[in-house]
Amino acid sequence: MAITPFTKQQLLPQEEKLEVYRHKSELFIGIPKETSYQERRICLTPDAVNSLTSHGHKVMIESGAGLSSSYTDKEFSDAGATITNDTKKVFSCPMLLKVEPLSMEEIALLNNGTIVISAIQLKTRKKEYFEALSKKKITALAFEYIKDEDGSYPAVKSLSEIAGTASVLIAAELMINNQFGKGLLLGNITGVPPTDIVILGAGTVGEFAAKTALGLGASVKVFDNSITKLRRLQNNLNQRIFTSTIQPKSLLKALRRCDVAIGAMRGKDRCPVVVSETMVEHMKKGAVIVDVSIDTGGCFETSEVTTHENPTFIKNNIIHYCVPNIPSRYSKTASLSISNIITPYLLQIAEDGGLESAIRCNKGLKNGVYLYHGILTNKAIGDWFNLPDNDINLIVF
Repeated sequence: MAITPFTKQQLLPQEEKLEVYRHKSELFIGIPKETSYQERRICLTPDAVNSLTSHGHKVMIESGAGLSSSYTDKEFSDAGATITNDTKKVFSCPMLLKVEPLSMEEIALLNNGTIVISAIQLKTRKKEYFEALSKKKITALAFEYIKDEDGSYPAVKSLSEIAGTASVLIAAELMINNQFGKGLLLGNITGVPPTDIVILGAGTVGEFAAKTALGLGASVKVFDNSITKLRRLQNNLNQRIFTSTIQPKSLLKALRRCDVAIGAMRGKDRCPVVVSETMVEHMKKGAVIVDVSIDTGGCFETSEVTTHENPTFIKNNIIHYCVPNIPSRYSKTASLSISNIITPYLLQIAEDGGLESAIRCNKGLKNGVYLYHGILTNKAIGDWFNLPDNDINLIVF
């Protein structure tokens, strides 16, 4: 029996791919008290803090930060957080979580190289904000920019769901206003015509406003200039309702008959004004307008910004509710929602060995980064404020 000699190729070492071991990192997260006007939410609930501390991470919370969301210092302390009255101590943490964007005074308290995760609210920012963060070599992520696996923006979507649902409940309260309300129950009682609601906009806010109104038995009409959005809305509602593109005659006809009009339009820079003052004048006396779009200017010509303390005004015999940041009114629900979105990302960041490794692995998280070690990585912000920007994919790969 002949023995086959080894060939030169058989003796060559073969390549083998080995798994690269990821070193888990420990997070040290600071949560300061929100100081922005009317802001009552907090980024993490006690349950979320407990989840983080049980994984070996540290959380430091400024005393009283959760009170406006009905969470006491004791609840956070029992969950494993360190409670302090020293604001500077909280801002010196390597990672900072905040609902509202930082003020210039708060940026001054940060250490160089801090990781900041917060909302950005681009239209309310100034060029100095980004320059101040850049000087301190801050790495900053915006809630609004973080993407999910399906390409959606979970934080924006969740807060839009709250705003849409709340808009109908707010309208229901205002319709029974003793001084000027019509004394109507929002719903469909046997033998009584159902409440008529017009919704402008078929996005997430409009969809959840429609769901809530239909659940209460109201008659709903939805207007939007996107047939695709209207079609998707009907599919998501799983029932046929009145939908139409925005045409002045048909919109005026619907507004004349309605008891409630909800503004849920969105625009690139400013929300389009689709209801003129003349149209509002033709509405029923005592009808209610809830302009959720007031955050971006409002879609009713008669809308003016109001506050949670004084939320309404009457113009042309119509009750107007034009409070920006409606989710803050439901601070505990909104806090739970934000916490549920951000906690898995925080655990993933630690599991991947830190933020730099995490954004290499997670494109959605990478999309949330707008400053990386002081370098602006968001082109939209660069164009908006005429600042130099770099593609993050050329920095982190």
